[in-house]
Amino acid sequence: MQDLIIKATKSSPAIDFRVAEGALSIRGESYPEHAVKFYEPVLQWIREFLETETTPLHLTMDIVYFNSSSSKILMNLLDMLEEAAAGGRQVQVVWRYHEENEIAQECGEEFKEETQFLRFELQSYGDA
Repeated sequence: MQDLIIKATKSSPAIDFRVAEGALSIRGESYPEHAVKFYEPVLQWIREFLETETTPLHLTMDIVYFNSSSSKILMNLLDMLEEAAAGGRQVQVVWRYHEENEIAQECGEEFKEETQFLRFELQSYGDA
């Protein structure tokens, strides 16, 4: 299995998934014109990782803004990770948000409420 690296654009986040470390990162804004098409390789990569690798999974999400299409896909992604965690897989999600971005904070809190088995952590950061 290979790493998955997708550079950020104006409307899509940077995707950086490293197999060896079990480290996944999604950062930036997410409102691609075709969200399903953009995220399909990401979801496929995660499915394959969960099926073939035994490394604990650590996902860091720092999404400044996302549209409703992206929100649905992100929930699907978290559902997939929740299922893996319910089955005994070590999965941690860190939802990062700027301390002044109340919407991102609230979205992270809502996503966290939807999970039971994931280790889901909210982290705020400032400009420093």
